[in-house]
This record gives sequence, C-alpha cells and structure tokens, in this order.
Amino acid sequence: MRLETVILLSALLPLCLSHGWDPLAWLFHRHGQAQQFGFLRADTVGWACPDECDCPPTFPIAMYCEGRGLTAVPSIPSHIKYLYLQNNAISAVPDAALVNATSLVWLMLHHNQLTSDAIGKEVTEKLVGLERLFLHHNNLTSIPPNLPRSLRDLRLDHNRIEKVIPTDLEGMDNLTILHLHDNEVTDMATSLKALKSLTLLDISNNKLIKVPDALPEHLHQFYMEFNSIDSLPEGFLGGLAQLQYIRMSHNLLKDKGIPSNTFNITGLVELDLSFNKLERIPTVSTTLQHLYLQANQIKEFSLGSFCPVVDVTNFSRLQTLRLDGNEISQEDIPSESALCLRWASSIQI
Repeated sequence: MRLETVILLSALLPLCLSHGWDPLAWLFHRHGQAQQFGFLRADTVGWACPDECDCPPTFPIAMYCEGRGLTAVPSIPSHIKYLYLQNNAISAVPDAALVNATSLVWLMLHHNQLTSDAIGKEVTEKLVGLERLFLHHNNLTSIPPNLPRSLRDLRLDHNRIEKVIPTDLEGMDNLTILHLHDNEVTDMATSLKALKSLTLLDISNNKLIKVPDALPEHLHQFYMEFNSIDSLPEGFLGGLAQLQYIRMSHNLLKDKGIPSNTFNITGLVELDLSFNKLERIPTVSTTLQHLYLQANQIKEFSLGSFCPVVDVTNFSRLQTLRLDGNEISQEDIPSESALCLRWASSIQI
C-alpha cells in the first residue's frame, strides 16, 4: 500500500508543480481555504485563519471560535461572513476588533462577559452588511450605539438593559426580529416606532408597567409576559392587521384595565392572558383559535365572549380554551356552548 501511494504521488508531482501548487500543502496548512469553497491556499494574504479558531475548507467564509476560552476577539480575515464567538469569556470589543471584518453577515457574541462601556462606539461602523447580531447572555446595561442599519435579527435578551430610547433603534428599517426579554427595562418610550419591518417583538420578563407606545404596524408575534402591566391603552392593537400571537401572561391585568373589544380583532390566532387578575372572560373574535385564561379570578362562563350570536352558522373557531385555576367549574358551562364552541378539542376548567 505504501509503495502504491509513493508511485501515485510521484506521478502527480510533476503535474502539480507545473500548475504552481504543492500537492502536500494541505498536510501543513490546517486552515487552507479556497475561493470556491475549498481551493484557496491558506497563505493567501489576509485569509489566514487564527490558530484558536476553525475555518473549514468546505465553508471558508465561516470562522468558528465558540467555546475556546477566549478573552478577546481574535484577528478576523476580511472574507469571513459568519463569525461564531459565543460561549467564551470575551469582556470587550474595542473599535479596532472588527475593523477588518467588513464582510460580516452574522456575528455571534452571546454567552460572553461583555459590558456596555467595553463595546466601542464605532465598532460596527464598517459592518454595512451585518444581518444577525446575537448579544444575549452578557452584562449589557444599554443597547450598543450606532448599530448597523442592515440588521434583521437582533438578540439582546438576558442582559441588564434598563432603558430603550428612540436613538437606540433609529433607522433600523430592516429589523424583523427583536429579543429584549429577561432584562430590567422600565421604559421604552417611542423607540419601537421606527421599526417599520419588525414582525417579532419579545419584551417579556422586564419591569414594564405599561405597553410601549407606537407599536410597529407589521407585528406578527408580540410577547410581554412577566411584567407589571395592569392596564391596556384604548385601541392599542388598532392598525396591527398582521398580528396573530399575543402573550401577556403573568402580569397584573384587571377587567377595568382592558377596554371593551380590545381583543376582538380578526386575524388573531393565539391569546395568552393567564396568570393575571381577570374576573370576566374578555370578548374575543370568533376567528381566535387558542385562548389561555388559566390562573385568573374568573367567576362566570360568559358564552357571549366567544359568540355574540349562537346558531348553526355563527360559531367560534376556538380550538383550545384553558380556564383551569379560576372560580368556575364544569357545571358553569352553559349547554349552548356545544354549538358555539363546536371546534374546541380541549376545554379545561
């Protein structure tokens, strides 16, 4: 077998050398890369992969540095588009750290030790094509300044952010996903107004006492669980024609704090108001499919909350209804409910 290998290499050597490349180069250059996913030489200027990271020859535009015990951002070749730096001990990202990384599309920095004052104010200035920025599970107290306007997915959850001001998110017309849950946010002012493309907003588990003003009109999913909200503004869902999922469990909502017909909007698929202080079932649209009201103080099963008219042609599309942990029992369900809630596969009392 060894003799056959030597013969084969001997036959290939003149051909390889005539084309100007070393057939054994891959043995000595662990991070050899190619311009066409596997054929770029590692000694090409500006393309060398740092020793503490991996740049697979089969996907040379990605650099994997996760879970390496890094305390600083390594040198980043200019061609890298996908950078994975999560699960390290990086405590700072100075302005110079990403100066060469002008091609970045994804930047993963979650699960590190970053603080707000240790992130350079101009660190992302040249990242004009960045679409995903993951900074969750760090020690940030504010949103980093001057974030790229190209961002589509921004994850800032599990930090210590206290306030969000309009300039933090100004000009982010392309942002579609924003995770701010598990922070210490008390106020968001009108910071969401500029997010014209936002479809998913998660601000759960913060210290909010009111719903943010001027919600983006294209919201599809809106999560506000585990806050201290006790009332909702009149018509706060007006104009949100694409909204399908609302979760407001574990708040302080009371009947008097919810204007009539707040949730009676066509298009809503799921509504979670569990673990609040409601005494009545709010009026919902007949098109709603999933309603969670468990662990409230509801004392009456009002069929009119689901069906304003009960007959063969008028009925609710509700499939899931949870009312367990309230002050009603199975005997409180009126007989007409079988006609109104004919699609319900699960009713828990």
